[in-house]
Amino acid sequence: MTDQRSAVRRGAGERELVPAAQSPWRRIARLRAAELLGRRAHAVPLERGWARSVILVWAAGRALNLSFLYAAFLVSTQSGWTFGPDGERARTFLDFLSGWDAARYGSIATQGYPVTLPVGADGDVLMNNWAFLPVFPLLERLLSDAFGMPWQVAGVLLSMGASCAATVVLYALLRHVTAPEAARWAVVLFSLAPLSFVFVVGYAESLFLLLLFAALLLAVRRRYLLIAPLGVVAAFTRPGALALALGLGILLVGRLMLRSRDPISRPELVGLIVSGLSTAAAGLMWPVVADAVTGSPSAYVRTEMAWWEPFLGDGHSVPFAPGVVMGWVWLGPVGVLVILGVALAAFRWTLSRPIRMLGLEIVGFALSYTLYLLAVFLPTQSLPRLVMPLAPLLADSRLSTTPRRRRWLVTACIVLQAVAVFLLWTLANP
Repeated sequence: MTDQRSAVRRGAGERELVPAAQSPWRRIARLRAAELLGRRAHAVPLERGWARSVILVWAAGRALNLSFLYAAFLVSTQSGWTFGPDGERARTFLDFLSGWDAARYGSIATQGYPVTLPVGADGDVLMNNWAFLPVFPLLERLLSDAFGMPWQVAGVLLSMGASCAATVVLYALLRHVTAPEAARWAVVLFSLAPLSFVFVVGYAESLFLLLLFAALLLAVRRRYLLIAPLGVVAAFTRPGALALALGLGILLVGRLMLRSRDPISRPELVGLIVSGLSTAAAGLMWPVVADAVTGSPSAYVRTEMAWWEPFLGDGHSVPFAPGVVMGWVWLGPVGVLVILGVALAAFRWTLSRPIRMLGLEIVGFALSYTLYLLAVFLPTQSLPRLVMPLAPLLADSRLSTTPRRRRWLVTACIVLQAVAVFLLWTLANP
C-alpha cells in the first residue's frame, strides 16, 4: 500500500539521507535504497470493481490458449504423431492437455513417489518423479477424490483456477507500485505471453506464480510475517522459492539502511526474518526428503542430473554454473560468452531506472531469481517457462509507452504463442 511508504525527498532531501563522512559506496547504496523504497508517485488506489476487467483479460488469454492447443491437437492426431514422455498418441483433447510434466504430476497423484531410485545398466539414476515437487499432485489427488473426477480434469482445473487468481494478484501487486496503464498492459502481456498456454495444461506454474505474486504483494504492503506460509508452500510447489528468500533478505538490508528515515518496527523486522528463514529452510528440504525416503544419498540431485545429461553429456554436471558449462559443451568459448552476455543483459534490465521505480520488493526478487536461474538451471527449451516468475517486470513503462509499441508486442506474443504451442508442446516438451 503506497501510503504506508515514507516519501523520500529528492535533491537536498536525498543528500540529507547520507552523511558526508560515509564512504562513496555506502552513500550510493543508501541513495539507491532510498529510491527503491520511496513513495511510488504514479501508483493510485484500486478502484471499485477493478478485478472484473482483469478477469476478462485472463479469460481472453485462456480462450486463445485453448484455440491454439486444440488446433495443434487436431494436426497431431490427423498426422499420427506421438506425444508426451511415453511417446504415445493423444487419444482425446484432455489427454493432450495432460502430457509431458503434467503426466508426471498425474503419476505422482495416483501412485506416489518411487521408494527405490530407478538405475540404468551403467549405474546412473534414470529420470523419475523425484524431480517434481508434491503440492500440485497432492491437490490433484484431493480434488479427484473429493469430486470423483479424473486426475487430468483436476490438473487442468487447478491450473486454470490458479492462473486466474495469479493474474488478479499480479495486477493488484503492480497497482501498488506503478501507474494503472503500465499495470494493465503488464497483465495483457502476461496473459498472452508465448508460454501462457501452460495456464490451461496440468502444470504447477500457475499455482507457483499465485503464491509468489501474493508473497510480493504482502511484501509491498509490509505484511511480512504472512509471507512465511506462502513461501513454505511455494517451496514444495516449484523450484525457485530460494530466490524469494534471498529477495526478502535484500529487502531487510534496504529497510535497515533507511531505518533512521523510515523506521522498521519490531513486528516488521521479526516478520522479514521469520519469512526469509522459513522459506529458505523449506526450499532446501526436498532433497532431504528424497534422500530419507529412498535411502539413497543425493537422490534429488542425481535425479536432476538425469535430465541434464542429454544436454551436458556424462561427467559435465557442474553445480552453480550449468548454463556456462552447457555453453562450453555446445559452442565452446562463444557459448560461454553468449550465456554470460544474456545474464548481464538481464541484470542490466532489472537495474534500469524504469524497473527500479517498481520498488525494492520486485527488484530484489528479480535479481535473486535471475541469479538463481544462472546458478541451477540449463538454458534449454524450458527457459521461457522458467522466466515466468519475472512477470512483474512487464510493468516496465517502456513496454507500453505508445499504441504502436503495444500493438507490436501483442502481435508478437500471439504469433510466438502459436509457434510455442507447436514446437514446445506438440513436438517437444516446454
